[in-house]
Amino acid sequence: MSSVKKAIITDAGFASRYLPITKTIPKAMIPIGSKPVMQLCVEECVEAGIEEIIIVATPNSKSKEIYEDYFHNKAENVHALLEKQGKLDRFKPVEEILNFPKITVIEQNTALPYGNGSPIVSAKDYVKDEEAFVVLYSDDLILGQGDVNTLIKEYEKHPEAKAVIAAQEMPREVWNKYGMIALKDNGTLSHIVEKPKTPDLSPSNLTSYGRYLLTTEVFEYLVPQNTGLDGELWTVDAITKLAECGDVIVAKSEGKWITTGDPKNYFMAHLEYVLSETDYADDVRKFVAEH
Repeated sequence: MSSVKKAIITDAGFASRYLPITKTIPKAMIPIGSKPVMQLCVEECVEAGIEEIIIVATPNSKSKEIYEDYFHNKAENVHALLEKQGKLDRFKPVEEILNFPKITVIEQNTALPYGNGSPIVSAKDYVKDEEAFVVLYSDDLILGQGDVNTLIKEYEKHPEAKAVIAAQEMPREVWNKYGMIALKDNGTLSHIVEKPKTPDLSPSNLTSYGRYLLTTEVFEYLVPQNTGLDGELWTVDAITKLAECGDVIVAKSEGKWITTGDPKNYFMAHLEYVLSETDYADDVRKFVAEH
């Protein structure tokens, strides 16, 4: 049995690039196929054997209420209506959600600095007694074999590691858009170069994104006073500190990473998901070909 039992999934920003829809619903509740992005992240955790998931929602919004309703509301009125109509088979997707492992929804601590590390710190009390835990940014989706499973397998091979981060090879023309990984001689993480201005400044063709397995030692560095670029609290800064005092394993994704971080990439991610994961993919291809 794996020693990694808990996962943190973050969705704590206001997603201003998606306004006006995100003034009402969290960005991770926007659908990919017939499921919201957040559910796909949860399913990736469930498939890897995670037993408890902590969702960190945007504070001062309806996000916490919406997530709690989605994952915990038994929808008895819907069940009763479908039963009356003889269509109970349509309720099966709801039953699947209700049968997920424990899901706890919290809000990000508003006292913390802005930055992608703050949702993780907000969930510290839920994972502080664990040997290690997994972090997923809900902007990022993995098609095929999920990264959570890959991260856990690598950690089991290297239990002395301070962390394990997912990586994917990316073409040269987009290196300036991502955090590019520099490796030590032993193949573990040295540091990450954020958005190198020119390709020759990139230390490799490997990019880092929002899938991490972290030991609780990360909280020694992921603290409010350790803000970095633009005065934000960055997870990769803390991971780099871990790499200075031990091995941070770089695990190549066994799936395909796609991002939903902005409307353009969301549309392409949605299309790629439909073409690879649904039973109506051929109909979509035919429609596109005819138009």
